[in-house]
Amino acid sequence: MKFKGVIFDLDGTLVNSLEDISDAMNIVLQECNYPTHTYEVYQYFIGSGLRNLVSKALPSTNNDAVEVERCYDLMLNVYREICTNKTKAYEGITELLTELKSRNIPLSVFSNKADDLTKEVTNTIFPDYFNPILGLTTEVLKKPNPSKAIEISQIWNLKPEEILFVGDSDIDMLTANNATMYAVGVIWGYRTKEELLSDGAKQIINHPLDLIDLL
Repeated sequence: MKFKGVIFDLDGTLVNSLEDISDAMNIVLQECNYPTHTYEVYQYFIGSGLRNLVSKALPSTNNDAVEVERCYDLMLNVYREICTNKTKAYEGITELLTELKSRNIPLSVFSNKADDLTKEVTNTIFPDYFNPILGLTTEVLKKPNPSKAIEISQIWNLKPEEILFVGDSDIDMLTANNATMYAVGVIWGYRTKEELLSDGAKQIINHPLDLIDLL
């Protein structure tokens, strides 16, 4: 089958945002006199949305719903100020997007990051490549719920099976399979090849330009 569109995850797939996200959360933890975490630890907190990350980062003794919500609001305020300080496109991503755009292949971003932040990061680093750009607006619709992915296919007037869904986490692979899209795992992000395959990746790519071969 010829694939006709590509949906990308954002963090860990298109951009390395680990340090900005981690720095924002650690600023909040320090202000609250809670223990901070290393970038390596945060690598496994990313993927299910920032609220979920906040919950994982807080100590178990201070992890009730009220504290999670309070620290989530604080974290968002900090992150909005620094969300593109250290965040950069992975090597080869811009070249990939330019090639796909030259072939008139529709491209979208679907992230569990808050919708306004998803749009801010994507439009700052990759202007004029993606439509639509969708982040999290409602918890129940976050990945691996496939509803938004299917909505993208409808906007493009494509069958889900005609779309590559590219991501770096178990959440992305589950979303792709739930939407009956072709799950492509990338190993330059936050998870290993073995994890991606066990979570349903149909194909693993080692470099962004490897995606061209699938088209």
